[in-house]
Amino acid sequence: MSAAIKITREGSDAGTLRRAAVEARDAKIARRLLALALVAEGKPREEAAAVAGMDRQTLRDWVHRYN
Repeated sequence: MSAAIKITREGSDAGTLRRAAVEARDAKIARRLLALALVAEGKPREEAAAVAGMDRQTLRDWVHRYN
């Protein structure tokens, strides 16, 4: 069983992350922000990672970096 990942940075909800993704000039950054938004909405890690085109471990690493 895997541990849950939570987005904990204050003031950054899924909507804020999605707006930042729209404004991002780099596609890689936009994908990462969208994956973080999915996690913030409560989607499973595996699903969020697949949508963003990365593996689950990479998404986990990005959540930890973001926090």
